Amino acid sequence: MTTKPTNPKDAIGAGKLSLELVPDILMVEAATAFYEGASKYGRYNWRSAGVRSSIYAAALKRHIAKWWNGEDRDPVTRVKHLANAAACIGILLDAELQGQLTDDRPPAQPRLAGRIDELADVIAHLKRLFADHDPYQCTIADSPKRAAEWTPPTSRADNPWGVTPLTGAGSVSPIEDEIAARRRSVGIDAPETGDIGRGFPIDTGD
Repeated sequence: MTTKPTNPKDAIGAGKLSLELVPDILMVEAATAFYEGASKYGRYNWRSAGVRSSIYAAALKRHIAKWWNGEDRDPVTRVKHLANAAACIGILLDAELQGQLTDDRPPAQPRLAGRIDELADVIAHLKRLFADHDPYQCTIADSPKRAAEWTPPTSRADNPWGVTPLTGAGSVSPIEDEIAARRRSVGIDAPETGDIGRGFPIDTGD
């Protein structure tokens, strides 16, 4: 039985840039952000007009901050914030390659990278210090909900805070119920729904 020899192109291609390693979803989602930009400013405008590093670094941080804090898409354009963030990076890279990037980053801080590495020791110390602690770590799933949408937990598995929900329309989330209970335990009347944490208003759906 004979075997087919390796295609000569395989050996050549194996040493080239492996673009197939990049998930296609990156290009697909970024295309929506680039289409938005092309509709407003014209496609590839940065290649001729040029851009400043600070503008796109700031936009990148805004999109990441909005996504990190629970807003997946821009409410007006419906484009994902992660897609916009990818577009920002793409424009910075392309403008740099084109020689059209004005590098207005702040003065370099060469000690920062080393400081980040040094702080790993502090984190390791904190892990050892609190090794016997196992607190509940909140995620986006624990975001406050409207009273009408929240169903009181019926088991410990559903209620990691171990809080007995208060009755009445004021119940918004287990965290708010616990705060209200603690306020009552020290003789402080619990505020009305939505008053807890004035700095972070609760969506009432109005």
